[in-house]
Amino acid sequence: MTIPGLAVAEEDGVLTIRFDRPESYNALTDEMTHGAAQLLERAGARDELRVVVLTGTGRAFSTGADIAGEDAHERFDVGALDAANRLVRSILRCDTPVVAGVNGVAAGAGLSAALACDLAVCAESASLLLAFARVGLMPDGGATATVAASIGRARAMRMALLAEPLPAREAYDAGLVSHVVADDDYEAELAAVVDRLRHGAPLGQAATKRAVNAAALAAVEPALELERTTQTMLLRTADVAEGMRAFSEKRRPRFTGD
Repeated sequence: MTIPGLAVAEEDGVLTIRFDRPESYNALTDEMTHGAAQLLERAGARDELRVVVLTGTGRAFSTGADIAGEDAHERFDVGALDAANRLVRSILRCDTPVVAGVNGVAAGAGLSAALACDLAVCAESASLLLAFARVGLMPDGGATATVAASIGRARAMRMALLAEPLPAREAYDAGLVSHVVADDDYEAELAAVVDRLRHGAPLGQAATKRAVNAAALAAVEPALELERTTQTMLLRTADVAEGMRAFSEKRRPRFTGD
């Protein structure tokens, strides 16, 4: 299965899905997001698969939706949000353990996908960013629920409203990610975590995943619906058009509340 923007590999029961647009910091196209979701939806039904790894090529895990270029606000619509929501749901519903290999910056919908994974192994140089406020949007992909469930309301508000990057070490200390390791040790640690899962009991792992998610992430599905409704309205605002133009022009946006 060939999907532009994704590099897919399978070996010894491990399916690796790699966002593979390093020139754009692995910004997500709808084709990439739907493609990754489709692979994850199929993975849970394949007994020979024991682990799925979601990671990126180059300096980024993924910087989220691709809003580069002129008039991005005219091209970017609710379809991108629906694609991101499908990916998040596919991660959460997959009975096979899903590990995020956060090799670099994870932002926007890229961060939403990483936080939906069961474990997130981060290189120490990586950073996590809810960048939506920078273009006049709100977090989506369930991030309003997953971030708050992990680090509490106050820190979630800080990440969401101020759009401040959170270094991987601070994200680990706050309880947002499961692992952080020195860059030189990142690949080895990711491989070790994957290997432990690969040799685990698949039925027990699936049951554990369902139970923990039911207890900790019950708010995700309502959040996805609320985010979709509100984000759809925000996408029609002048502020979002200005935010996306400013992003393209590499300047500070001038928001007016319109």
